Amino acid sequence: MEFYLEDGKQLSPNCSTLVLPALSIGNVGQLAVDLLISSLKRRKIGYLDEPNVLPCVGNDAYSPSPLGKLALPVEAYESSSSAMTLVQQRSPVVKGTMIEYAKNVASFAAANGKNHVIILSSLDFGRWKNIDMSSGLQIYYLSSSNVDGTDADCETLGWNRLQDYDPAQRTWKYLNTLAEQGSVPDEDFSFEELEDEDYYPSLPFAALFSCFKAKGLKVTCLLCYCSEGDNIPEAFHLAEANKQTDGVEPQWITWKRKFLEMNDVDIPRVRARGTYVMEGLLQACRASGRTI
Repeated sequence: MEFYLEDGKQLSPNCSTLVLPALSIGNVGQLAVDLLISSLKRRKIGYLDEPNVLPCVGNDAYSPSPLGKLALPVEAYESSSSAMTLVQQRSPVVKGTMIEYAKNVASFAAANGKNHVIILSSLDFGRWKNIDMSSGLQIYYLSSSNVDGTDADCETLGWNRLQDYDPAQRTWKYLNTLAEQGSVPDEDFSFEELEDEDYYPSLPFAALFSCFKAKGLKVTCLLCYCSEGDNIPEAFHLAEANKQTDGVEPQWITWKRKFLEMNDVDIPRVRARGTYVMEGLLQACRASGRTI
């Protein structure tokens, strides 16, 4: 992974917290990061060239009207007022390379002085146990503060530790081994034959959690359950949860143009809602007679 600063920009040494999404059902983590970026009008400081993320390109992601500025797969934004750096990921990780991607992002965070990482992501509502909707949408967390994943500050905020987290469970142990020792994946361990207990550690947030923790960084995963569909409420809920850690008030100022334009886009895309993501951009453009 290579990090490229925009002309005249540099990383602020005062931004010690890193916020990023882990791709999952409904793209809720990405939508929440969109909200945080646009709410503070945070400045883009550069982009990360990551070989394990599918290539993509799109128009300016946050302006009310398109300005023709390219948006790339993995970009970094900062706001010195909140001492926070945000990384937005707009396209999926190449299959089979999630651990390598997580290691690269963890190395980037450690090399640039980050000491707390907040991961925003979502979980499949169909897997939710002990459902209680009496208090509305709920936030679950996982923290590196203690071995069992608990964190006193998160508990004070009324969040519940992720159900069924067990650091001694086989898949969590396997992830920790890969993150800490950099060992070659065990050919006898198959992610194609996962049991119910393997669901959480098989998700992208788990790989990121393990790799950041292996770098000695404090990691907090903020998670909510959802289904595919209109996930704006869940995105606001995650952004609100993040607000409780940095005081940022999410505002309804993003996606408006993106939702309106979606039906007019016929170029193949991996992710809608925001920047249009295109796999095989050049091939698609040539096939449709378009030029770049």
